[in-house]
Amino acid sequence: MTAFNNSADLTSSGRLHFPPGQIVITPNALSQLPPSEVLRALKRHLNGDWGDCCSEDRQANDQALESGGRIFSVYHTTDRLKFWVITEADYSLTTVLMPEDY
Repeated sequence: MTAFNNSADLTSSGRLHFPPGQIVITPNALSQLPPSEVLRALKRHLNGDWGDCCSEDRQANDQALESGGRIFSVYHTTDRLKFWVITEADYSLTTVLMPEDY
């Protein structure tokens, strides 16, 4: 895993719904995803926009904000590459990864 260096840019968009903890990206995701799209997805994730995840995952994320739990979002790049952003239940770590990295 590689620490994501642009984490300071995440707070520039205002109040976050939850803290990201340490932000890391898998080597595979780092090699495939444009940094600007990763940053945009992280901002969306931390502001409660779960991207393209299913309705069950949306409900689970909303419940996790209330009572704790892991938060899972799905995004696509402009080239239609699917990637995930996952924040652990204790808010210690947020990971950007490709589905095949899981």
